Amino acid sequence: MDIAHRATDQQTPAEQRRRELLEAADRVVLRDGPKASMNAIAAEAGITKPILYRHFGDKGGLYRALATRHTDALLSSLRASLDAPADRRRRVEATLDTYLASIEAMPQVYRFLMHPAEESHQTEQGFDVGRHSAPLLRRMGEELGQVIAERVDLGPAAEAQARIWGHGIVGMMHAAGDWWLGERPCSRAELVKSLADLLWGRLAEADDRPGGPGF
Repeated sequence: MDIAHRATDQQTPAEQRRRELLEAADRVVLRDGPKASMNAIAAEAGITKPILYRHFGDKGGLYRALATRHTDALLSSLRASLDAPADRRRRVEATLDTYLASIEAMPQVYRFLMHPAEESHQTEQGFDVGRHSAPLLRRMGEELGQVIAERVDLGPAAEAQARIWGHGIVGMMHAAGDWWLGERPCSRAELVKSLADLLWGRLAEADDRPGGPGF
């Protein structure tokens, strides 16, 4: 039996039901994107909306659960790219490509999670996507800053510098990726190369910390 099956078997009935509801919500989001509603998600799961509220509280609770689900998967992929056996430039490019490939593969999920201007979100029970999406970007920035601090020797004030870079890189990926996903002005490979070129200043000159895989 594989790890996924063992994890499922170890879940309580309530946890399994919550997972099933999140999978139903994912299907609706993949189909409807930012227009996904609690009514549609409840219908997809074969339950009434009050039952959905019982599990998640409100749309904000469901949104946070979906966001955690997708952010955990993305961060795991980003860390794998950063730890791949390659030189630093290639690992940076692989990390950028991993992020862009993720939003390209599931644009409706990305728009659901990240677009605060969608009218359907703003009007449904006062739900404000912007208030919920900002913590996702902050979490990604903190995680990337931690990875940089572990792998790059930045000298004095290294922790603060790594956090600045982490949040700056995430902000760059998010802004550039959002623009690229909407307009497609170039290929993904061209965007990755251009963003890596932008980063290739002091990061390229800093020494790796001893005893680690580097960055």
